[in-house]
Amino acid sequence: MKKWIKCAGVRAIKTIAQTAIATIGTSTALGEVNWIMVGSASLLAGILSLLTSIAGLPEIKEEEK
Repeated sequence: MKKWIKCAGVRAIKTIAQTAIATIGTSTALGEVNWIMVGSASLLAGILSLLTSIAGLPEIKEEEK
């Protein structure tokens, strides 16, 4: 369980960072950064990443072999 939490957490943090970068880039191209939108989109992406990780994490399966 600890291994799953660690792997899922790392994956969620990466997803949050990627979403924030993409949202900031898109907002900048449109003229101004809406920080509430960046935060909410990033948080939602992190939650979705954790929910997706429930189906299984390939990182854990590779390490067990």
